[in-house]
Amino acid sequence: MSGFGQWADGFEAERVRRAARADPDWTRAARLDPAVWASVQRFQTGEDGDGANLTAKADEAGDPQYARAVRLFIAEEQNHARLLALLLAAGGMPVLAGHWTDTAFVRVRRLMGLRLELLVLMVAEVVALRYYRALRDGSGDALTSEVAARILADEERHVPFHCARLHDSVAELPRALRRPLLSLWRGLLAGACLIVIADHGRALRALGVRRSRFLADVLVSSRPMVAAILNRRPDVWPDTTPTRTADRRAG
Repeated sequence: MSGFGQWADGFEAERVRRAARADPDWTRAARLDPAVWASVQRFQTGEDGDGANLTAKADEAGDPQYARAVRLFIAEEQNHARLLALLLAAGGMPVLAGHWTDTAFVRVRRLMGLRLELLVLMVAEVVALRYYRALRDGSGDALTSEVAARILADEERHVPFHCARLHDSVAELPRALRRPLLSLWRGLLAGACLIVIADHGRALRALGVRRSRFLADVLVSSRPMVAAILNRRPDVWPDTTPTRTADRRAG
């Protein structure tokens, strides 16, 4: 199957699997450090949204299978918002109406075409990979760890999906512009990561991750993504299983 049909089918299979799988046991009371609760509230606002702008741009790209995959991707992101909202409720915490970082992020994305919107979206996805791994391994709360593990498993599939589309899109640019564009993207990623560290630093410390370690891990994880965008198109629906190795390091 060519194009993004396999990706769309993979997302659809995940949708069916998710519908058949029971939710976490929300009757378990969740207990977290106050700084971690505040952090989860902010991430929950970032996962929420209807995805109308991205959907419109995917439709304009002219590939029906890609547009179908994007809709299913957005549904997974909305499910993340639902899971985090229910986790907050299990801890007696409210959801936030919004947060300035998410508002700024969305406004920047909406100003751009599909290629640049995906690059900005990838910044959030790469940071989220490290954040949910820290939340899974460092929260010390069983319900929180289960929710974070479910979200992390999805995010580990989202990144190669976006890399596949970006590979095609970046290949349309003159060769001389491709590496500089992705170098700028890594610079944007570093800047966004510094904002996250400033905003969530106390939570990261409570989860056992030093700020410098978080930044270093995010930047290192971006290298194979750049290679995938430049050199190879990830056409295969990935069989990724989140590592269960605890990462409670202080550095």
